[in-house]
Amino acid sequence: MDPLLIALIMLGVLILGIVLGVHVGVVLAGSAMLGLWWITGNFMVGIRLLETTAYRGIMEYAFGVLPMFALLGALAAVSGIGDELYDASNILLSRVRGGLAIATVVANAIFAAITGVSLASVVIFCKIAIPQMKRLGYEKKFSLGAVAGSSVLGMLIPPSALFIIYGVLTEQAIGKLFIAGILPGILLSVIYCAGILLMVRVSPALAPIPPKGEKLTFAKVLPVMLRTGWSIALIVIVLGGIWFGFFTPTEAGAIGAFGALLLALAKRRLNIPLFWRTMLDTGYVCASIFFLLITAQMYSRMLTVSGLAAESSVFITSLPIPPIAIIWMFMAVIIVAGCFLDSTSILLICIPLMLPVVKVLSMDLIWFGVIAVVAVEMGLLTPPFGMSVFAIKAVLREECTVGEVFSGSMPFLAMMFLTLIFLVHYPWISLYLVSFMG
Repeated sequence: MDPLLIALIMLGVLILGIVLGVHVGVVLAGSAMLGLWWITGNFMVGIRLLETTAYRGIMEYAFGVLPMFALLGALAAVSGIGDELYDASNILLSRVRGGLAIATVVANAIFAAITGVSLASVVIFCKIAIPQMKRLGYEKKFSLGAVAGSSVLGMLIPPSALFIIYGVLTEQAIGKLFIAGILPGILLSVIYCAGILLMVRVSPALAPIPPKGEKLTFAKVLPVMLRTGWSIALIVIVLGGIWFGFFTPTEAGAIGAFGALLLALAKRRLNIPLFWRTMLDTGYVCASIFFLLITAQMYSRMLTVSGLAAESSVFITSLPIPPIAIIWMFMAVIIVAGCFLDSTSILLICIPLMLPVVKVLSMDLIWFGVIAVVAVEMGLLTPPFGMSVFAIKAVLREECTVGEVFSGSMPFLAMMFLTLIFLVHYPWISLYLVSFMG
């Protein structure tokens, strides 16, 4: 049988397995094994190809980045950094209408530069921000949307787990991907803040008039800034070190994790049982992602051997449409996939198919990684399976409904799409800082 037809059948098996609820890693490995066996006509040859792919994949130095930054995020979460950042943002914005919602965005943006995980932000800021906004009379859906929308910053602002996965899949420099995500993350944060100000101006019922209090003075602001100073310093050291070339992303993650450990110990937020649980949780997260990455590389090898990746790139690039239309077609596929799959699975399934086309179009792979991650993150807010939405529901339980969270998230989803338009049509936003890397 034609290898291309076999690859298409295996692609159908992959989709069917996902629809039936089979674990993504299992169905990736299974379809790769069956496909190679069918193509080569020899079971052992297929197994050897997969064995070599798995061994070479896990031996990559880039795999060391993930455990370090996962540990950094876990230690930052237990050290209370999120609380301090929110308190500082809240004080500085206390005299602005909608200030608590903006403070949630600002705190999430800074916290994202430490954790790199969206769902961690959801859990922390649900417990911090929602009760405060409820107490002051913020509209319920608006409050929920602010937390859900700003949580996606965790996967865009470096260090991002999705950038690490994309870098491994495409063999791009993870350090460059991290730096490329800074300006897009800031842009999305600014658009969120501007959108919140516009929303409360058009619909004053969304947020109360801020209470008149004493004016902010340097004496009041200084202690707040000092409390967050170490957290900001940690971000500057990690990202600055990568930008100027002082150390590799893996080394930056290790330094950041050690710094977060010292902060947690200094604040007396960490004991031996909690430290052990944090280490175990980090191990569980990394093991699951490593398994998915290895199986995705197996799946990619099957596509390469079959020739489907090359043939699809030739077909798509021969279509009488401009390259930017092809990119938007890919973005549409990713956004739709986000309605049904988690972020990691989308990257693992879509990128091996899209990568050859992007290369033929001579598009910058760092830029494509940024816009792909933004499109993937939109899936966290899209019905029917938006993960951030259900994470909020899981934390707040009976205090809200899934429908209320989805409804509140829609304006922020629209703002994300606006950001994606800017990033697709103005690649320099993603690539400007990368050009200055040491």
